[in-house]
Amino acid sequence: MSVRYSYLKDQFANADDLWAELKKFVASGDFTLGKPLREFEVNFADLIGVKHAIGVNSGTDAIKISLKAAGIQPGDEVITAANTFVATVGAINELGARPVFVDVDDTFCMNVDLIEEKISPKTRAIVPVHFTGYMVKMDKVMEIASKYNLKVIEDACQGILAEWQGRKSGTWGLTGAFSLHPLKNLNVWSDGGMIVTNDDQVASEIKLLRNHGLIDRDHVEILGYNSRLDTFQAVVGNWLIPQAKEISEKRILNAKKLDEGLGKLTQIRIPERLKDMRIVFHLYIVFAQNRDQLLAYCKQHGVEAKIHYPVPIYRQKALSVFSGDQHFPITDFHADNIISFPCDQHLTDMQLSEIISVVTDFYQKWPS
Repeated sequence: MSVRYSYLKDQFANADDLWAELKKFVASGDFTLGKPLREFEVNFADLIGVKHAIGVNSGTDAIKISLKAAGIQPGDEVITAANTFVATVGAINELGARPVFVDVDDTFCMNVDLIEEKISPKTRAIVPVHFTGYMVKMDKVMEIASKYNLKVIEDACQGILAEWQGRKSGTWGLTGAFSLHPLKNLNVWSDGGMIVTNDDQVASEIKLLRNHGLIDRDHVEILGYNSRLDTFQAVVGNWLIPQAKEISEKRILNAKKLDEGLGKLTQIRIPERLKDMRIVFHLYIVFAQNRDQLLAYCKQHGVEAKIHYPVPIYRQKALSVFSGDQHFPITDFHADNIISFPCDQHLTDMQLSEIISVVTDFYQKWPS
């Protein structure tokens, strides 16, 4: 039995009602900042529990535009995680700001106890990354931000409906940035992003920034970007958003089943599942002995496992100008020892059992 990683064929295999909605939408010609987008923004805000949600063209732009609205300028320093995806640091760099890296802990999120030592007179913001579906311990982040008068922009691109101490990702900072990329837990058919905030003034500025700074067709209030979420994609989003809570619950259930099976193996270490955290498992990651051999074995036997990520962002060539000769030991350990398995809502119990069986078979042949 094969266990694929991408679930998109399953997700949209029976979508006749969505195709009907899209056909009606195309006939309307309401393509730019259209009614379905406004509806999606309201629906998304309701899902997260915030006053405002503003659609933009990617999760990357959701971070960038949030930082711009927070007043980040060239030469400013922005603290973020050493293990994040390139989009986080790319968004910081686009504004001419400098990413400053912090090591992580075994939740795959930044170690909040290491933040203060990275603060300098140039520090203006913190971008905590809710990586893999875990959450940064945001109470501590907000305490530090208040102490040093820093803005907090949450990179919640992998953390939709995750919670820390009963409060959702994206609702702690000035804004929360979400991705709607096809492989995110709430997804559309192309790139897409959403910014959430409870600040009326910030929401108004973000709406200007995403649409060239136009207050109407003929008047440019500020210089902005062309970063509107396509209304076509909002139709897809409106079709999927009623399933969002069910999707996260199914991923949590699948992760529990994998934990129970893989956790019996001495060669696998399950990351701590914190009781105050709702982990939504955008990625299901464990620590594995003989990781590279296990990865190859899984692929040879039909289980499409992955590594997120084999080369940490701070060690990438493009980031050397920022990271210099710094080393982040936990980030490096993760890069050498983690493995990701499918955990999506469309997996069957047989497929989950197959993952466990293949990994178990491998360690019977590679006992240590």
